[in-house]
Amino acid sequence: MSTRTTVHLLRHGEVHNPTGILYGRLPGFNLSELGRRQALIVAEHLAGNDITHVVASPLDRAQQTAAPIADSHQLTLATDGNLIEADNVFEGKRVSVGDGALRQPRNWPKLYNPFLPSWGEPYLVIARRMLAAVYRARRQAEGHEAVCVSHQLPIWTLRRFLDGKRLWHDPRRRECSLASLTSLVFDDERLVRIAYGEPVGASSPKVTGA
Repeated sequence: MSTRTTVHLLRHGEVHNPTGILYGRLPGFNLSELGRRQALIVAEHLAGNDITHVVASPLDRAQQTAAPIADSHQLTLATDGNLIEADNVFEGKRVSVGDGALRQPRNWPKLYNPFLPSWGEPYLVIARRMLAAVYRARRQAEGHEAVCVSHQLPIWTLRRFLDGKRLWHDPRRRECSLASLTSLVFDDERLVRIAYGEPVGASSPKVTGA
């Protein structure tokens, strides 16, 4: 008889980012007041679930989103570097088409291959490290549920990888809103279902979000 385990991939809540830069892996970007409320809503949404393991990206916004869930289940929050945001050469810059770094000719050589992508961490590398984090969390919570708090691009890249789709994509079409849950259901080590939900309601992904 197989053992059912669910790993929930949770995107962090809204970040305080008044200057609208691509903050990526930069330190000091914390949840906004709305983001903190979103974290509490998700924790309440998952309060009745059989969660035995909570792990987050090392970035502050992910740790702050995960904390209420760990607290409500009386668990110690773990950290996994494989859940971190994707690396990006435009980190710390505005990347809007109208007035951002994308208009500067010196940056154009970094845009030559959108299929890799040439401006950041390769999609396949992201997918593989995220998959390693998921299977580590599945083992930790075997027979129960785990929550992994990560970032939009890594979660969406892993989902496309698991769905057998090409990894390059239109960022505007990602189904991974702020504080959303992408749930992976396993029978033993075999993935049997992927579900998506938005406990805080739909929110538009932001170009500068992560």
